[in-house]
Amino acid sequence: MKIAEDISARSTCIRRQVGAVIIKEKRILSTGYNGAPTKIAHCTEENCLRTIHNIPSGERHELCRGLHAEQNAIIQAAYYGISINGAKIYSTHQPCSICTKMLINSGIKTFIYRHPYNDSLSEEMTKEAGIELIIME
Repeated sequence: MKIAEDISARSTCIRRQVGAVIIKEKRILSTGYNGAPTKIAHCTEENCLRTIHNIPSGERHELCRGLHAEQNAIIQAAYYGISINGAKIYSTHQPCSICTKMLINSGIKTFIYRHPYNDSLSEEMTKEAGIELIIME
């Protein structure tokens, strides 16, 4: 979790800094942090769609310039041809429902996080898919 927290410091999001690390057999496979895609300007108060339109946390995920840390960790693994099937993810925050769907389909079996996130759909899907959830205090 310390590595995920360190990675979150690279976040370019102005609202929340999130880091993620995908681990398998005690080896780091991939990391990610939340922020704008490559070659896209970093978020600022002036261009943050969520701030401009006063969108509450947990709603309208598609109205954001950035990718989530979990999404970036999955993308980095795919980009470099690393299988994450059967792995665990350590994330500073509980994955949202969009990230949960991606993590389930990528074969991640365990989600370990420190900060809960109010997303009942995410919780329902993890239970239905048999994903192990671990909250680190």
